[in-house]
Amino acid sequence: MTQSDTAPTPTPDHLATPSLADRAALFSVLTGGWLSQSCYALTKLGVPDLLADGPRPAGELAAAAGTDPRALRRVLRALTAAGLFREPSPGVFALTPASRLLCTDTTRSSRSAAILFGEEVYRSFGEILTVLRTGRPAFGELHGKPFYDYLDEQPEVRARFTAAMGTAPVPTALAECDLTGLGTLVDVGGGDGGLLAKVLARVPGARGILTELPEAVDRARAKLAGLGLAERVGFVPGSFFDPLPGGGDVYTLSRVLHNWDDERATLILRRIREAIPDHGRLLVLERLETSAEPLDAAPSAFAAQGKLIDLLMLVTLDGWDRTEAEYRALLRQAGFEVRTVHTPPLRSARAESAIEAVPAHPAEGGNR
Repeated sequence: MTQSDTAPTPTPDHLATPSLADRAALFSVLTGGWLSQSCYALTKLGVPDLLADGPRPAGELAAAAGTDPRALRRVLRALTAAGLFREPSPGVFALTPASRLLCTDTTRSSRSAAILFGEEVYRSFGEILTVLRTGRPAFGELHGKPFYDYLDEQPEVRARFTAAMGTAPVPTALAECDLTGLGTLVDVGGGDGGLLAKVLARVPGARGILTELPEAVDRARAKLAGLGLAERVGFVPGSFFDPLPGGGDVYTLSRVLHNWDDERATLILRRIREAIPDHGRLLVLERLETSAEPLDAAPSAFAAQGKLIDLLMLVTLDGWDRTEAEYRALLRQAGFEVRTVHTPPLRSARAESAIEAVPAHPAEGGNR
């Protein structure tokens, strides 16, 4: 009899007895909302900013923030146990690198995101049972209008959203795209101008056009002026559902299409098709949904983050991350032909690819 003949058959995962580690993992998930809301509340009250210059006693923080001292100390201790703060001596608290991101003046501050997640997003997740039953985002049901229409009527929330989105780095796949000899790049829905700044620094002779909603244009104008680039950029306030500036050599859509359903995404692409010259190129920078990872592989931290962002979109927006084939179909429907797909230099589940497309002509199957 061989050893393999006597080896016990492994118990299938779904029949295995839960361990203490399993219970701890579940508890961490079930209580995650408690920590996130505590983090939101401290950020909203400005506690991280009060700690920016160094450790302070909880009582002193409470007086400055207008809170109950005991309640504040208990919340800070819970977040300290989670690693977001330090308690160098009893009742005295300090920032960690993670909580420093919640300060107003930190580079790429997460303060706006923490407040947005704690208010509008948190309320939407409270209705996820309804989302599962209907397949429709909860945000529209809660507020009586889609997310972006709500932002149009809430300037403070719109400013917070714009600031939160402005902290995202430029997709790394852009570096794989050949921009040699670029004349004019039109960044459609270009946010605060981060992508344009990267391109203009890379191609000194190039010029840019940024089209965005007025408030984002104001932020982009200030950012690019601070970098000494404003004179090389034209600013066109407006929606990407309206006619777009023509004459660009390259048009970019970075993290735009995944926010919209197929009908609206196709409309954005058709607006670009109307504006782009025959020699122009379109770069679509989006995370591509894939099933390439083995089904039994443990998800990476980046992969888990990507799935959480997908949940965020599920409860707030009509869009989703698409596969390469789905993006190809949208581009073909709007009158483009895909030439190549550039994968990001740093491969991760959250990194965007760059889909490079050119105007298709009727003989090539495009729909002008």
